[in-house]
Amino acid sequence: MNSSQSKATVAFIGLGQMGAPMARNLMRAGYTVRGHDRDVRIAAQFSDCQDFIWCDSAAIAVQGVERLILMLPDSRVVDAVLWHGEPALSALMAPGALVIDMSSSDPIHSRENAQKLKMISRGFIDAPVSGGVKKAEAGTLTIMIGGDADLVERAQPLLQAMGKTTTHVGDAGAGHAVKALNNYVSAAGLLAVCEALSAAEKFGIDPHLVNQVFNASTGKNNTTENKVEAFMLNGAFNSGFSLALMKKDLETANRFMGQVKSMREFSSQCLGIWKAADDVLDKGSDHTVMLRYIRDA
Repeated sequence: MNSSQSKATVAFIGLGQMGAPMARNLMRAGYTVRGHDRDVRIAAQFSDCQDFIWCDSAAIAVQGVERLILMLPDSRVVDAVLWHGEPALSALMAPGALVIDMSSSDPIHSRENAQKLKMISRGFIDAPVSGGVKKAEAGTLTIMIGGDADLVERAQPLLQAMGKTTTHVGDAGAGHAVKALNNYVSAAGLLAVCEALSAAEKFGIDPHLVNQVFNASTGKNNTTENKVEAFMLNGAFNSGFSLALMKKDLETANRFMGQVKSMREFSSQCLGIWKAADDVLDKGSDHTVMLRYIRDA
């Protein structure tokens, strides 16, 4: 493929911290990307990319493409662009086109969007990601996929350009359910680590040594392995994932657990602490600053 005209074209809406590197990896894999974001300043980040076409609106981006990737804040925004925009993207897309929602969306909304799009001969899969900005840049994200098997198979080349592990976890909405539940488990683990390290410090124990023990013992988790030393005990608090986004994902998980009538007592308590921290910490704070919040409590 020697020219952008000969490459498959993908529309990509939402080019923030995660979306921008994901779009770059699509281009590295040979795709042409028609991109749009509400922040027009992002266009300058792609000025050196011959396989990137900046579009002044989402409506322009989807014209003539068979695959649309959404990397947006939540289901409210996803529903707005698909169904309530002027014009709505669902009406602009050609029959047979595929929507790939990689946002942190609500599982129930995602299931409904799949059903509504199927009624107008459009496909839908949900394919949220885990791994943060560094893995987005490296193309090694974990991607959880929900949707019909034929649509998932159709999307695999795209997803494999952005992720190292792609797992089809069930029908439409299942990907977003697993993403929310994964982030709940992650947030609960980080909170437990923060409380434990704070208690150790107050007893006069070096928290670096405590974390070494955790990593050699049964207390090891993603936070102890990848966050405590890199972002927390050094006071950097700059992992690239905000506390507000973690709170939002916890809200999604807690709401989903209630919708399926699953016990959520611990989830609710965990969410309450993250909400309290978000209320008092600076806007835009990294989620790893939870350690400072717990220390000061």
